[in-house]
Amino acid sequence: MPSADVALRPAAGSDARDIARIMRAALGSFAWMPTVHTPDEDLAFISGIVLPLQRVTVAEAAKSIVGFIAVHGEWVEQLYIDPAWTGRGIGSRLLEQATAGMTEVKLHCFQANSGARRFYERHGFTAAKFGDGSGNEERLPDIQYLRRR
Repeated sequence: MPSADVALRPAAGSDARDIARIMRAALGSFAWMPTVHTPDEDLAFISGIVLPLQRVTVAEAAKSIVGFIAVHGEWVEQLYIDPAWTGRGIGSRLLEQATAGMTEVKLHCFQANSGARRFYERHGFTAAKFGDGSGNEERLPDIQYLRRR
């Protein structure tokens, strides 16, 4: 299904379970990613922190959520696509819509996530800082990306 058949809309509280499912599926698709939370903890994080405190947009196809982005201030805090839906331009649409008009956008990405790194670099982000993993709960080396317009 092309990206045009995917609608973007603001997230609602009732989307929490589907958003948590997307996050879990995306993270679980990486062999290098440790599991640090249970599905119930993921749901509590989405319900208690992400939805109330961040601006969240979901991508929906055939009445199912297939991806989401969460932005807070100048930070992209979360951007996850259902692994079955990657490569269809959904992430690009979410990123462009959520950051439209922002002069500076920051985000973190794991160094091991080569696909995400290529994606962000294609969208004008440059590596601003490399971390050794001591600043995240997964304890994986990361990169802080920055895009200025």
